[in-house]
Amino acid sequence: MRVDTLSALRSAAAQDPQRAVKEAAKQFEALFMQELMKSMRQATMSSGLLDNEGTKLATEMMDTEFAGKMSGLPGGLAAAIERQLSRQMGAAAPDAAPKINRTTQTTPLRPPTSAGEFVSMHGEAAKRAEQATGIPATFMVAQAAHETGWGKKQIRMADGSNSFNLFGIKATADWKGPVARITTTEYVDGRPRKLTQSFRVYSSYEESFADYARLMKTSPRYREVVTRADDAKHFAQGLQRAGYATDPAYAEKLGRVINTTLRLQRGMA
Repeated sequence: MRVDTLSALRSAAAQDPQRAVKEAAKQFEALFMQELMKSMRQATMSSGLLDNEGTKLATEMMDTEFAGKMSGLPGGLAAAIERQLSRQMGAAAPDAAPKINRTTQTTPLRPPTSAGEFVSMHGEAAKRAEQATGIPATFMVAQAAHETGWGKKQIRMADGSNSFNLFGIKATADWKGPVARITTTEYVDGRPRKLTQSFRVYSSYEESFADYARLMKTSPRYREVVTRADDAKHFAQGLQRAGYATDPAYAEKLGRVINTTLRLQRGMA
C-alpha cells in the first residue's frame, strides 16, 4: 500500500473511523486481487521476446485498474475484512452513533448465563447512559433484557457474529454503519406479522447503550420518555406511546421486566 494512501487512511481514521475501516478493507482486497492476478499470469504464461519494461508496466496498470473495480463489491472479500478489522481494532461507531471511551469497555466474550449476570454485565454502560439522558440505568438494563430475552436472543449477522444491538434499534436512512437483516415479529393493525428488516450493528455493547442514549436524548418523539423517566410505569408507557415498538403489550411486558431487574439488583446489593 502506497505511503500517500496510508497517510490518507490515517487522516480519515481521525475524522471518521468507520469510513477508514471500510476504505482500508477495500484497499486490502484490491492488493489481494492484484497479487492473485499476478500469480495466475506467472503460472500460465511464459516470458516472450515482446516482454519489456513498458509492457510489464502496462500490464501492472491494467491489473491495478481491474482490481480497483472489482474491490468493495457487496458480499465480497472487503466486507469480511471490514467486519474483522472492526472487531480487532475496535473501530468507532458510525456517524449516527456517539464516540465512547474504549478503555472503559468490558464487553464479555460470551453471552450471560443468567438474568443476574446480564444485569451485572451491563451495569456500568447503563450508568454512563444514565448520565447522558437522566433515564435510570435500571430501566435501560431492563429494556435491553426485554429486547434480547436476557441476552439469549440477540440479533446476529448472516455469518452468526453478534450485532451487539441490545435495544432492537433499526438501521434507518441516516445509519451509515453495517446492518443485520433478520426476520422479526411486527404488529400491523394489531396483528403479528413476520417481516425481514435491517438493524444496526455495533462493535460492542457499550456502543449499543451509547447509541440508545443518543436516540433518547436527541429524538423529539422520545422527549416525554426522558422527562418522565423517574417512574417505571411512565417510562414504559411513554416508550409505547412514542412508537418504540409495535407490540400493543410492550409497556406491560417491559414493566414486568423492570420489576424483575429491580429485585435482582436488590439481591446483589
